[in-house]
Amino acid sequence: MSSERMVSGPAAAPAVPSDYVRTEVRAKARYVRMSPQKVRLVVDQIRDKDVMEALEILPFLQQAAAQPVYKLLRSAVANAEENLGLAREDLYIAEAFVDGGPVRKWRRFGARGRFKPQLKRSSHITIVLEEYEYEG
Repeated sequence: MSSERMVSGPAAAPAVPSDYVRTEVRAKARYVRMSPQKVRLVVDQIRDKDVMEALEILPFLQQAAAQPVYKLLRSAVANAEENLGLAREDLYIAEAFVDGGPVRKWRRFGARGRFKPQLKRSSHITIVLEEYEYEG
């Protein structure tokens, strides 16, 4: 055994200046009646983009899931402007993810007395906006 001490527990957080405040705006849309797999296709296209760029891209996407994501992004931007006084030009999408919501099983009757369930999936969409940090 070596003479080094084993330290258990989480690693120490990186050093952050004491005057640094992380400004984050979080918006959620829950129980959206779309499959999470389909919504993720849209969310993957706007992740890590500037807010203004994402607002320009979303209306032109062909997927139906673009509409609730666009609505949620507009809501997050409005919250940032009204509640925190942030400028929309200084915001970017730091995190965007989709979780699965409850699944409703719908019945469909098949031939020969069989039962064919249809899964009606729902999604929880989360968008986190952050402000660009300017050096100076």
